[in-house]
Amino acid sequence: MVEQGGAAADSYVQGFVIPVPAGRREDYRKLAEDAWVMFKDCGALRVVEAWGDDVPDGKLTDFRRAVKAEPGENIVFAFMEWPSREVCDAAHDKMMTDERMKPPEGMDWPFDGKRMIFGGFTRVVTMEQ
Repeated sequence: MVEQGGAAADSYVQGFVIPVPAGRREDYRKLAEDAWVMFKDCGALRVVEAWGDDVPDGKLTDFRRAVKAEPGENIVFAFMEWPSREVCDAAHDKMMTDERMKPPEGMDWPFDGKRMIFGGFTRVVTMEQ
């Protein structure tokens, strides 16, 4: 769906799982693409946003249950790479007050941010071709 920037072997990674109404795919894609400018300005190295097309229901848990997805919603799996956790942490407060975090004029958020899950991760293994 959206991939900006380049991979780094020793980056700090933030991961996201987001429920998005299927009819809002293009709104989400545009918002994600436009947000890259701000993320990059704050120090992000890369962002990848992927639209679910094989997200099976599990027997105990799954992506849909994790975000309490409602009928008609699809799952977006995304990750963002930062040079370090320190850069990521410093960017957080800056981004929360940045006007560019607001959706474009006349558009509301294409997802319910209260049901988005996210976390930060230190790389353990990086393999490349």
